[in-house]
Amino acid sequence: MASPDISQRNRIAVKGDPADAVPLVRHVLDEVGPAYRPFGQAPLIEALARQIPGLAPVQRFFWMETTSVPKAASAEVRWLTELQAKQAAPLFDHFFPDSYAQPGRTGVRRWAGVLGTVGKDAEPQPLAVAADAWSGAGCGFMAGICTHPATRGRGLARSVSGFVAAALVRRYGRAALMVDTDNVPAIAVYERLGMTKHLMAATGFTASNPLNSRASSRR
Repeated sequence: MASPDISQRNRIAVKGDPADAVPLVRHVLDEVGPAYRPFGQAPLIEALARQIPGLAPVQRFFWMETTSVPKAASAEVRWLTELQAKQAAPLFDHFFPDSYAQPGRTGVRRWAGVLGTVGKDAEPQPLAVAADAWSGAGCGFMAGICTHPATRGRGLARSVSGFVAAALVRRYGRAALMVDTDNVPAIAVYERLGMTKHLMAATGFTASNPLNSRASSRR
């Protein structure tokens, strides 16, 4: 399945036996163009990269998901107003600039967060946030999970993640997210919420490929 602008990328979801997937993905790429990036389970994507000229494997990552409603989050977590969501932008500017989900970006439907003050700040601001972004039938997607470093150790990431995951499971029947394989603290948080992990990978045309000289190496 090919879909544009899913988590800031044009993507092709791939599943099945490599013998069937390789010719099918070749055909789909001819149709949709080199800007689309196949992703799926790591062994399958690596097989595509070996057999389709111009494709190269990128970093692996975990897809984590749950169909169970996590335990209730802290009462201080809430859905943010549009203004409060905009006030979360500095969190990403300073601490998570590579996040696909950020305030104001397409596909991000709503933000949950914890408000508070840091240091000499007089006005409450978002200290931890998580977004409902790119959700669809059968699967709610969570992204943009970010906490202010000064508040780490208070369990705020788990609170906002649990709050959003619970809302997504209730609405869609499933909550999911993507996380880098080396982000051990975050993985531990999501596992405590009851999420299980699956090793995935994505691929795209290499920078040297004349069809896509600006291809990104990120998933």
